[in-house]
Amino acid sequence: MIDRLDSIARRYREIENEMARPEIASDHEKVTLLAREQRTMRDIVTAYEAYRRARQEMESAREMLRHEKDPDMQEYLRSEERRSEERLGELEEQLKVLLLPKDPNDDRDVVVEIQGAEGGDEAALFAADLFRMYARWAEKKGWKVEVVEAAPTGIGGYDKITFEVHGHGAYSQLKYEGGVHRVQRVPKTEAQGRIHTSAATVSVLPEADPVEVELKPEDLEIKASTSTGPGGQSVNTTYSAIRMTHKPTGLVVSIQDEKSQLQNKEKAMRVLRARLYEMKLAEQQEAIRAQQRGMVRSGNRSEKIRTYNFKDNRVTDHRINLTLHKLDRVMAGDLDDLVDALIAAERAAQLNGGSDARA
Repeated sequence: MIDRLDSIARRYREIENEMARPEIASDHEKVTLLAREQRTMRDIVTAYEAYRRARQEMESAREMLRHEKDPDMQEYLRSEERRSEERLGELEEQLKVLLLPKDPNDDRDVVVEIQGAEGGDEAALFAADLFRMYARWAEKKGWKVEVVEAAPTGIGGYDKITFEVHGHGAYSQLKYEGGVHRVQRVPKTEAQGRIHTSAATVSVLPEADPVEVELKPEDLEIKASTSTGPGGQSVNTTYSAIRMTHKPTGLVVSIQDEKSQLQNKEKAMRVLRARLYEMKLAEQQEAIRAQQRGMVRSGNRSEKIRTYNFKDNRVTDHRINLTLHKLDRVMAGDLDDLVDALIAAERAAQLNGGSDARA
């Protein structure tokens, strides 16, 4: 382990030196890639430096204890030795976790798509609730949320909503949200007060950098039109809505969220890059493809990853059999306990040679 830690620390310093070179500092794409690589090492290097200090303090206390004759000073040095040993053990366990294989996408921004599944209007309302939950969580994290595309219903729900989340480590936490979310509650549209069960699907994709997914102009078919509202009526007279088709793959992205055609085009390019990047990963790694394809499956309630029971103020994550009786706080954006538990379960599985907690 020490040899590997020394190698990581050397690479960390090499990156610092590279980024200080004028020819590198002026290359934005190169700096971005180097900075991302360095961020993946920062926690390891910080913990390793603390580990080395604790080992040095322990060895120093032992050496001084060998020559010390004063009883009071001996007791003090023994306590320092014990303190350093405890700290060393804690840091060793921390480093074992930090050295586990990392998802290369963890530091990326993300594109999230939420769709109402089984349950009609209630599923669409729940999709809107999930969007607000993630938006509030993102705000607490200091992340920025930007709606890319939305298909609202007439009663305050969403048949589908796509949004970007920008912020350090966004994918590392939001990736656990991909799957079928089931809700049990009395719908606003229910006159008899009966509890209904509905579902919404959540898909989380890492956002790609422009340098990683090349969009050739000749591969794109871009059509502009006036943006439309419910029922198909035109809501403005300018040709600002964009429909972008990637001809080699057939992927289509339609954006009409902004009033400016240029802004809608830029958003469409970002979403298209994210989807193409996900396809690229899928082609390279069959395991990733299976994971992404199985993220939301059919949207059937039986394929749920989490259940939200409003009557009992209860939320249950079925992947790790965790139940919390604070659904009101979760819906207000307090997702940390759920996500932290999923991260801990995944790390424990990795340390034990088991499977992914998201499976």
